[in-house]
Amino acid sequence: MDEIKKEGSAGSETTAGKGNNKKKKISIVIFIALTVIGVVTVYFYLRYKATHISTDDAFVEGHVHTIASKVSGTVKKINVRDNQLVRKGEILVEIDPADYEVKVKEASSTLVKERSKLSEIEAKIEVSRQRLSEMNAASKAAKANLELQEANLKLATIDFRRAEKLLEKEAIPRERYDNAKTGYEVAVSRVKAAGELAKQAEMAVETQKAIIKQAEAAKPPQISFILEKEARLRAAELNYGYTRIFAPSDGYITKRTVEVGNQVEVGLPLMAVVPLDNIWVVANYKETQLEKVKPGQRVEMKVDTYPGKTFNGKVDSIMAGSGAIFSLFPPENATGNYVKVVQRIPVKIVLERGADPQHVLRIGMSVTPTILVE
Repeated sequence: MDEIKKEGSAGSETTAGKGNNKKKKISIVIFIALTVIGVVTVYFYLRYKATHISTDDAFVEGHVHTIASKVSGTVKKINVRDNQLVRKGEILVEIDPADYEVKVKEASSTLVKERSKLSEIEAKIEVSRQRLSEMNAASKAAKANLELQEANLKLATIDFRRAEKLLEKEAIPRERYDNAKTGYEVAVSRVKAAGELAKQAEMAVETQKAIIKQAEAAKPPQISFILEKEARLRAAELNYGYTRIFAPSDGYITKRTVEVGNQVEVGLPLMAVVPLDNIWVVANYKETQLEKVKPGQRVEMKVDTYPGKTFNGKVDSIMAGSGAIFSLFPPENATGNYVKVVQRIPVKIVLERGADPQHVLRIGMSVTPTILVE
């Protein structure tokens, strides 16, 4: 019986030993398999991290057109509401134009008066020039008459001297001598009269030239005055046009603070227009992540609002400095104890064409971009 018990216990020990060896082998295989899986996982993880540069410090950015008035006045009409889609050129706000319309009419009336004055000056110059032409003709006629009278005087002088000589020889009667003398004296008087007329005509021509010069001198200042009035009219028309505020681009109305009847001032923000067809992402990557990042690389983006959707884009540019350098109070490491801090460099990422056809992205949304560097 004792031998039988010993044989039974020996068989049990042999069976147990075989079971333990089998378990050890399975454990070793599992350990090796897990180790291989872990190594492979770590390898592919490191490989992924080396070729996929990601950050959660990224946000959607875009253009924000702040709408403000260029003139002061009372709001007459508002044609938009919050979050409404508007097109470029649509009228957003209308300001009461009555005061500016009056200024346009005043400026226009003043300009008409000044232009009429210029027309009067030009008409005066034209009349004076015509009068000068007439005076020049009269002066020429007076000079011609003077030359004629001088010629007659020469002839009368010759006749008179001949008559004197003939009278001394008693070759002619006294009456003939008296006639020659009278003709000579008349010719002298006519020359004097013609000379005075010619001189007066010449003086009249010079006087008329002075009048024309004076009238022409008044023309440039009047033209300058008209240009000034035209500028004032243009300014009044611009201000009148500014009473209607237009959308600068396609986009959505946000931050509307104006209401009908409000008194607005120049430069006071009334609302904003945000176009969503030209948005981008600004990702603040650590400086240690940018070694392989270059413009043109493909980017995959996850947006917190849409966890199951991926947006595609590409790296557009890398900012010329870190975000801290362009902050309101940039760091001054030379003035105190230096503590090295990993800086973040903004990277601009643009969406691919058609990546957001429904314009579901909004400015300020949190984004997790992943740059595919290889």
